Amino acid sequence: MKKSLIGLLIAGVVVVGLAAWCISTYNGIVEMEEPVTTAWANVQSQYQRRADLIPNLVSTVKGYAKHEQSTLESVISARARATQITVDPNNLTPEKLQEFQAAQGELSQALGRLMVVQEQYPELKANEQFKDLQVQLEGTENRINKARDTFNTAVQEYNLKVRRFPGNVLAGIFGFQPKAKFEADQSAQTAPTVSFD
Repeated sequence: MKKSLIGLLIAGVVVVGLAAWCISTYNGIVEMEEPVTTAWANVQSQYQRRADLIPNLVSTVKGYAKHEQSTLESVISARARATQITVDPNNLTPEKLQEFQAAQGELSQALGRLMVVQEQYPELKANEQFKDLQVQLEGTENRINKARDTFNTAVQEYNLKVRRFPGNVLAGIFGFQPKAKFEADQSAQTAPTVSFD
């Protein structure tokens, strides 16, 4: 009788220990996932800030560069496409993140062309509203970069938690999947050509 009681106590301790480990690991994964979703929301917030600045920038340029209509339309079109793409933070697959990045990259390129236009119009460069918008846009681009860095750090910590053994077993059971990170655009692999001709 004593041996069976000791056996039951040992089995009970093992079950309680296993349950405690499961609860602790599950809660740890959830704690690691929350910063990822918060960081993703911050990334989207910064991109939204940029999208909100663009109409003011375009209307300011429009007043000075009326015959640059195609450049202005490409910025407006790229902004529309970029704001239509949303990615659920719980489903951050590499494909969805790449689609999001592609749309944002297209908008960045269109904005770059718009900034080149301002070089052709000295009176536009001297416009205080344009200068203020340009400074805000530059600051926003810095914030976007910082938000993406913070997101990638949160994703790295989360991915380590769901991929390491034995946590990966529990993560698999409860459907926690590794998240995708922001990566450099393919065009960033080629250094720009600088010419003083």
